[in-house]
Amino acid sequence: MYYSLRFTDVVSRWPGATHDAAVFDSSGVKEYLSTNDVGHLLGDSGYPLRTYLMTPVPHPSNDGEQAYNDHLCRGRIVVERAFGVLKSRFRCLHRTGGCLPFQPNKCCEIATVCMRLHNLCLELNVPLIDEDVGDEIDQEVPNNAPVQGAAVNKRQQLIELFR
Repeated sequence: MYYSLRFTDVVSRWPGATHDAAVFDSSGVKEYLSTNDVGHLLGDSGYPLRTYLMTPVPHPSNDGEQAYNDHLCRGRIVVERAFGVLKSRFRCLHRTGGCLPFQPNKCCEIATVCMRLHNLCLELNVPLIDEDVGDEIDQEVPNNAPVQGAAVNKRQQLIELFR
């Protein structure tokens, strides 16, 4: 299940230029995770460190912190790959496919349908014709939100597992 490339939740009401962290900040998932201790999400440095949202150590100073960052990066690559495969399968979602010439609400519907069709293609083992998916990894934008002490402690507990 860890590498299934399936999309389990789709919210397509935001413009494409909106940073993932801004979308997450207004999501029900954030509210759920902040009130229930059910695990961790993996975020890049554009996200604020929270007890439920682990981000990289900005300047790792020891082997444990570096190993933590490496594992966090490997986990995030799975998500980036899922988006890459989706955009490869449906070029209308990829920047090389131009733009969708429709009203924003119709574009949102198209993106949602593409994700559902992508999941169906995975279920039916429909092969990719062109698997050029490594060209588009989002640029990380450092987040300057205040760091919560409990979140730092939670991340430190995870870092200790890598020592």
